[in-house]
Amino acid sequence: MQEIPKEKLDKYFAVAEQALSVVKIVDDGKIDWKKAAEEFLDTAQRYVKDAYHFREKGDWVTAFAALNYAHGWLDAGARLGLFDVGHDSNLFSVD
Repeated sequence: MQEIPKEKLDKYFAVAEQALSVVKIVDDGKIDWKKAAEEFLDTAQRYVKDAYHFREKGDWVTAFAALNYAHGWLDAGARLGLFDVGHDSNLFSVD
């Protein structure tokens, strides 16, 4: 699969909208920042691994989605200050 069918795009829109509707901001001061950084990095690495798997299967759409998820985790980690990205605003939404 090398194109994004309408159904898949609609599914991703629906998931994003549903996720946005349930998110609540937490301010309890109980975050283990090192553990959070490790989990963000692990999740991103797993999504990249998944992307390679889907590409090998010929499912380019899901590979593309997995790469975007991976980068989203890395970018969120950079914005939170979990990762030092050297002020690289080309790869990350920092500065």
